[in-house]
Amino acid sequence: MILDLKNIHIGNLIRARVTEKGFDSFRICKFLKCTELEWKSIQSQRTLDSEIILRLSTLLEYDFFRVYSQHLILYAPPASASYNTTSNKKSSLPHYRKNIYTKEVVDFVLEQIENGNKTKLQIINEYRIPKTTLYKWISKYNQQGE
Repeated sequence: MILDLKNIHIGNLIRARVTEKGFDSFRICKFLKCTELEWKSIQSQRTLDSEIILRLSTLLEYDFFRVYSQHLILYAPPASASYNTTSNKKSSLPHYRKNIYTKEVVDFVLEQIENGNKTKLQIINEYRIPKTTLYKWISKYNQQGE
């Protein structure tokens, strides 16, 4: 299954993970305290409540939230220094850096170049990946592949 980070369908991802782990619906329904019909509905939904995603991430030993984080890394606009300058207050929420690229994101980007779907310049412009970072990935992962 190829992960489409632009159009996430969480139900399909959950269904794929359940199949990989070999879990039966009875076990999952018991864990989620839901009926078989509700479980089938969960698997068909494009979006889900975060509590359900959290519980399934625990049961299936897979961080489904990471998929959304990877989407943000690739598709969210970068924070502008001049945007919303009137609100320079410290946030009570934890601060996460946007420039942390996972192996899956690196693989996705390199695959786009390798398959000819995007040029290096398109990758740099579309995903706002620094040129030096992209070339380091290409250099590092091409050496490992040989």
